[in-house]
Amino acid sequence: MRSATETLFRMGVARGTITTLRNGEVLLFCITAAMYMFFFRCKDGLKGFTFSALRFIVGKEEIPTHSFSPEAAYAKVEQKREQHEEKPRRVNMIGLVRKFVDSICKHGPRHRCCKHYEDNCISYCIKGFIRMFSVGYLIQCCLRIPSAFRHLFTQPSRLLSLFYNKENFQLGAFLGSFVSIYKGTSCFLRWIRNLDDELHAIIAGFLAGISMMFYKSTTISMYLASKLVETMYFKGIEAGKVPYFPHADTIIYSISTAICFQAAVMEVQTLRPSYWKFLLRLTKGKFAVMNRKVLDVFGTGASKHFQDFIPRLDPRYTTVTPELPTEFS
Repeated sequence: MRSATETLFRMGVARGTITTLRNGEVLLFCITAAMYMFFFRCKDGLKGFTFSALRFIVGKEEIPTHSFSPEAAYAKVEQKREQHEEKPRRVNMIGLVRKFVDSICKHGPRHRCCKHYEDNCISYCIKGFIRMFSVGYLIQCCLRIPSAFRHLFTQPSRLLSLFYNKENFQLGAFLGSFVSIYKGTSCFLRWIRNLDDELHAIIAGFLAGISMMFYKSTTISMYLASKLVETMYFKGIEAGKVPYFPHADTIIYSISTAICFQAAVMEVQTLRPSYWKFLLRLTKGKFAVMNRKVLDVFGTGASKHFQDFIPRLDPRYTTVTPELPTEFS
């Protein structure tokens, strides 16, 4: 569905019927993030993998049903402090960073509605940024490991790019700023309104979506938007406000495939390059050997990227003599 939606959008842009917006993927992500975080904050709003992923990214403190009493939190902090004093002190980078953060956020405020009992609002945001920045940085590093080790012996200097790469820091900044902006906005709204409301998640999620400026990705925005539509559809079915269509997933998949294949024949330039390569691998290159010049009469520029391709045709089955006729032995 995501590929079909993106293909339709690209076709509209190519034909001039759709006007592109600057940073449109960021705006789409802001809207999607706002709705996702609202469902996340609502009781029984999200389930399964999506709920677990947001719980890991944002934290269990932002779940309204998270029951964690201040007394239990205080006892837990005291227990950690005693265990820390019993262990021998070792100087390392993580310890220094943690000590630095604690020194900055030691005397910060915390609203009575905030459930992050172990941290004040300032440290809550800073620690969230550091945690998710590290996760994003490590994810990007792991994704680059296969390509880096291919050049281990030919270009050893490329191993440095595994750790000092711009994309590593961009993904880290994206995830870290998303969490810190969301948490910071949520805390700010609790202080302003003196209550904890699920509607805060819409504002906080929208503002947190601006973090995609660090890691612009149309693929992520389109995927999350399509999953959001799916989530809202099933929520409507559960509420009895949207009718259920049997085999709807099969029908949607068939329509999406038809749209993508139509574009692969008539408007290859509107497909994502990665999806075009996938179709070539799937069909063993058959999509690239079509006689698209005869399709140019429809005005879609079917042969735009195939100007040098001349098919070999059997003159017995053509009305016009082909440029490269098939030779029979």
